[in-house]
Amino acid sequence: MKGREKAAVNDPSRLVRDARKTFATGLAAAAALSGFITLLQLTAPLFMLQVHDRVLSSQSLDTLSMLVIIAAGALTLYGILEFIRSQIFQVMGTELVRRLNLTAIEAGVKSSLEKGGSLASEVLRDLNDLRTFVTSNAISAPLEALWVPLFLAVLFLLHPLYGLLAVISAFILIGLNLVSDMATRSLLKEANTANIENVAAMATTLHHAETIEAMGLMPALARRWRKKQIHASELMAHGSRRGKAIHALTRSLRMGMQIAVLAVGADLVIQGEATAGTMIAASIITGRLLMPFDNMTENWRQWVFAFTAWGRVRDVLEKHSSTRQTIPTPPSQGPLTVDKLVFAAPNAPVPIIKGISFTLEPGDVLGVVGPSAAGKSTLARLLVGVLQPTTGGVFLDGHNVYLWERASFGAMIGYLPQSVSLLDGTVRENIARMYEAEPQMVIDAARGAGVHEMIGRMPLGYDTPVGDTKFTLSGGQKQRVALARALFGRPRLLVLDEPNANLDTEGEVALLRAISSAKEDGAIVIVIAHRPAIMEAADKILVLEDGRISQFGERTEVVSNISRRLPAPAANRAIPSNGEVA
Repeated sequence: MKGREKAAVNDPSRLVRDARKTFATGLAAAAALSGFITLLQLTAPLFMLQVHDRVLSSQSLDTLSMLVIIAAGALTLYGILEFIRSQIFQVMGTELVRRLNLTAIEAGVKSSLEKGGSLASEVLRDLNDLRTFVTSNAISAPLEALWVPLFLAVLFLLHPLYGLLAVISAFILIGLNLVSDMATRSLLKEANTANIENVAAMATTLHHAETIEAMGLMPALARRWRKKQIHASELMAHGSRRGKAIHALTRSLRMGMQIAVLAVGADLVIQGEATAGTMIAASIITGRLLMPFDNMTENWRQWVFAFTAWGRVRDVLEKHSSTRQTIPTPPSQGPLTVDKLVFAAPNAPVPIIKGISFTLEPGDVLGVVGPSAAGKSTLARLLVGVLQPTTGGVFLDGHNVYLWERASFGAMIGYLPQSVSLLDGTVRENIARMYEAEPQMVIDAARGAGVHEMIGRMPLGYDTPVGDTKFTLSGGQKQRVALARALFGRPRLLVLDEPNANLDTEGEVALLRAISSAKEDGAIVIVIAHRPAIMEAADKILVLEDGRISQFGERTEVVSNISRRLPAPAANRAIPSNGEVA
């Protein structure tokens, strides 16, 4: 078929590799800076060493002044490098989110469409957690630990015993870090996963607040949620207790090692093998040498959570990344062709849509009818590219509607789903699809849906805030505002799934006018409905049964065929001269 080009897709594996490369580059720069920062951290102990061994013995104020100037310069440079390193981490976190944010959201939305759930919001939370981790102090501890050999070299220069004590202390703390990881990793990972699932489940449940309140479900739901929350809290507390116990032991050992260095140093001074200055300097350097290992024990939980969050983000990117085109496609005036369309839900044994084919020309109005569970709403989602066909495809002017770049495709499409929802924002923003649009375009769409006067009666007119927690609209009002949103921008393909489900007579008349106007404008209109009045606007009827087309053709022809197949009373009930299948 003409125009069936391959999609220019983003390679999720490459995206993950690029994110890792960016992270590694920033980490390498931060590690190099950490080396200089580590050297400058020797300023205080070496200053004390010189004051004790040189200034006090010589009582030279000139030497003291020079040491103070050098120390002040070194500490100033230390502060500058510390700030630069923090900015590197800040850039790393921002760049990580910038590179992955949009693709991760798209992958999350795709997964939510395929499997349900709120994976998109979870991915956003994971990315934010990763950014917070990268910009926190937890990430710098391993980089500082890389430069521990510098401290060891200085300690061995002061006296081999100082260095030997520091090596033993470092290995003990490393061993405690490994014990902490083995003791807490699985518990903290399980607790974090359970907590995320609990929050997501509660957020989903609260969308049904009206049913919960009306039927008194809150006590039962609260008990269920509390039970799961207590389980997650117990896991977290158990892992936290283990980690804190090991950290307390680590901190005690670090302070004990500093005391041990002072004791050894005092013995060396008494024996004349070292000076008092080296004793004090060695104690400070040992404490600084062991601090990164102490911090790693304290911050290990953040590392576990960060690795877990990155694993979830990577999994979403690699398994659910969009396979759509990235290059916008110009507006189309051509026909809609459904070619051998098959759709099977994941893990479903039987396809929902089974080999459907038909063609519609600009200006055609198609009515889709059929019994419940025939696949009508699934067909609607396939027609607007929400679901990916298992085989076959839907093509508008030869372009695959699923692969079509979303922004340019959205400008061509008007869609009113069966389950109507408005986004958090104003009426104007909802009709304009959250774009900055000319007011006249918004008013034209509202007039087309017959809601201009209705909106004028709202508290703030077009600026009235709507959404889950804003000004409450009735089901019919929501449906008519959503119809205006579908009509916005004069779409070339208009798909309406049960558009009159909540409409009164006035709303239904406005809907018929909107369909007629779209037809005259050359749009392809597809209406899924049950009420006879809406089917009167259709030129053609498609009868869908068990995922297959049982009838397709001109409305009068389909009505006649069904009437001949049924007994007279049933035929009269099936399509009373207008095309609806009971």
